[in-house]
Amino acid sequence: MVCAGVIKALIGEWLNAGVIWGVTTTNATISFLQEAKAEGAIAALAEAMNTEATVIREGKKSRVSSKDLVPGDLVMLTSGDKVPADLRLIKVRDLQIDESSLTGESVAIEKEAEDNGEPPILEAETPLAERGNMAYAGGFVTFGQGTGIITAIGNDTETGKISQLIEQRVDLTTPLTRKFNQFSQNWLFFVLGMATLTFAVGLGQRSFNDAIEAAVALVVGAIPEGLPAVITVTLAVGVSRMAKRHAIIRKLPAVETLGGATVICSDKTGTLTENQMTVQEMYVGGEIYTLTGGGYSPDGEIFQEDRLISGGDLPPVLRDCLVAGLACNDSHLEQQAGRWVVIGDPTEGGVDYVRQ
Repeated sequence: MVCAGVIKALIGEWLNAGVIWGVTTTNATISFLQEAKAEGAIAALAEAMNTEATVIREGKKSRVSSKDLVPGDLVMLTSGDKVPADLRLIKVRDLQIDESSLTGESVAIEKEAEDNGEPPILEAETPLAERGNMAYAGGFVTFGQGTGIITAIGNDTETGKISQLIEQRVDLTTPLTRKFNQFSQNWLFFVLGMATLTFAVGLGQRSFNDAIEAAVALVVGAIPEGLPAVITVTLAVGVSRMAKRHAIIRKLPAVETLGGATVICSDKTGTLTENQMTVQEMYVGGEIYTLTGGGYSPDGEIFQEDRLISGGDLPPVLRDCLVAGLACNDSHLEQQAGRWVVIGDPTEGGVDYVRQ
């Protein structure tokens, strides 16, 4: 494109040269702005990883920023905490951690610090999702408590290694870019061949300058300088639509790969379903109670057959059952952006829904 613009300028067609250079500049600007926007979003995600942690230093418990943690620190985890660094667990009590952002497992993983009173021994090639004696940065504690020693921080964590892979510059090729490159190469050879033939025929009938001008005009006219701009704008529209659905696209061509996908393998929980559990029926004291409502929204009622049971009319046995469920519950519900979410185990979140 730039060479075509230079050729146009050399033969005095400044208007066409300006159009070609303008399209090239627009193409480069759109690509730069899109990548800068994606880089900013990725940087914001990295900043969101910073949190506070409860550590024990010199026998005293304190809260410090995850930026101030060092390997060897003793970190305490409780339900609702975000794991601040990679930890080797030394003590747990019913500890479950959601590591879906790292392993892809939507179900919280149950951790263990001992096996028959001894530290568990794992094979060197044990997958991350099966390392029950480790907790990884970015994980979310859904249930229980635990204590662990920091083994890695920052870019040395498993999450940090993924971040470094994202930062690596790689040539992205997609089905569209491969087809476009193949088409461009074939078309270039065809145009150059036709231009050479035109120059050879014209040289036998016209002057050298007329022949070269005809050949150059053919080359410039045959090159579809608007094609890159059309492709860039089309991909930019796709990126914009994906952004509205909270999907970060770092490279423009990457948005095309979704359109080229024929099979998508996905875990059910949290993808095809909402990962929300709701109590619908309770069997207490020989009676069946029906609960209405859905998700974690505190909208619902309790019925015994067709009779509505208000809060003051709860049968003692039903009240005792609900109290027992709440007494051993580590989760709670929060309203975020107008939507109720569970902090903790989804099963216990269903019990919290009943309390609401």
